[in-house]
Amino acid sequence: MQQKIPQAETIDEVILLLNEIIDNALKEKSTMGYFAVLYCKVTEKVKEGIANGMFQNGPRMEQLDVIFANRYIAAYYEYKWGLKPSTSWQVAFEYATDFWIVLLQHLLLGMNAHINLDLSIAAAQVAPGEAIHDLEADFNMINHILSSLVGNVETALSDVWPFLKWILKKTKNVDTFLIDFSMQEARNGAWKFAVQLAPLDVNHLQEQILIRDQKVTKIADLITNAGFIPSLLFKVLRLFEIGSIESKIDKLRSVI
Repeated sequence: MQQKIPQAETIDEVILLLNEIIDNALKEKSTMGYFAVLYCKVTEKVKEGIANGMFQNGPRMEQLDVIFANRYIAAYYEYKWGLKPSTSWQVAFEYATDFWIVLLQHLLLGMNAHINLDLSIAAAQVAPGEAIHDLEADFNMINHILSSLVGNVETALSDVWPFLKWILKKTKNVDTFLIDFSMQEARNGAWKFAVQLAPLDVNHLQEQILIRDQKVTKIADLITNAGFIPSLLFKVLRLFEIGSIESKIDKLRSVI
């Protein structure tokens, strides 16, 4: 009998399932734990935001969060069990065993698949048709939550690459560092696609999702094969990356 893929019904269950993925990554010494930690921290912040009245419609935001998270959780287990997740997630997970992919690239690959594809689908599902426009303010509030985590992400990366502290200090460019930029750009693109998806019927919806998945997969290729100079730089970063996979997961877990 085939196992049933775990799915959450509440935001607390989302956090529980994400921590199970993180714990499993620690046991397996898998880089899959990097993105799971980042995403779990985002989810915890969304939960706090709902409790503190940051969103116009708290129950709807929890519903969105659950639908959104379940897509990642399903993709994770589909891949682990030899099934077929979306192409963009397939690529992200396959790179988990590539020695030369640095921590930052692992985070970006996860963000690419989850934000550029999954978030739009979740938004269109929770607010179909004209209702999508009522969601925009709460959707944009996510950007504020993400930006609040960027400094902590940079602190964790600085511990992995000590010279990054020197770079950030010299450039004084913390607020527009790569993680923040990537999240903001991805969220903007996700909103546009959500508006495109919201009025579609089931058949046209699936058609557009497949097309989008292929486009998002091409972005993953840019993350992992960014050209000779960036690729060389990433290889140098990888050689100077400090710590085991477990220690990096623990660092992300404690700092973000």
